[in-house]
Amino acid sequence: MERVNEQIKEEVAALLQREIHDPRLQGLISVTGVDTSPDLQNATVRVSIMGSDEEVQAAMSALRHAAGFFRREMASRLRLKHVPELTFKLDTSIEQGARVLELLREIQQGEE
Repeated sequence: MERVNEQIKEEVAALLQREIHDPRLQGLISVTGVDTSPDLQNATVRVSIMGSDEEVQAAMSALRHAAGFFRREMASRLRLKHVPELTFKLDTSIEQGARVLELLREIQQGEE
């Protein structure tokens, strides 16, 4: 299952970089992980998107709209009997980590 998750993650990231020309998806988008159901029917693709709230919402809408395209492209690239339906989920862990680092720097500067 880990191998399938990693393959899907790599393919979605590659498609985002090379094949998608939607202006809503031109910002900094990272595929942070994939969780596939044991029956390979569904896969949740976690993505991190840097930008304003409006840019993030527009990008998520574009990703949801393009889910069928991603699935069709992966069907021809991956050696799977069944390519799962893709669901995109916003992952805010990178943004939260950056905020924690910023707060730690502020604390350190305040102590000096």
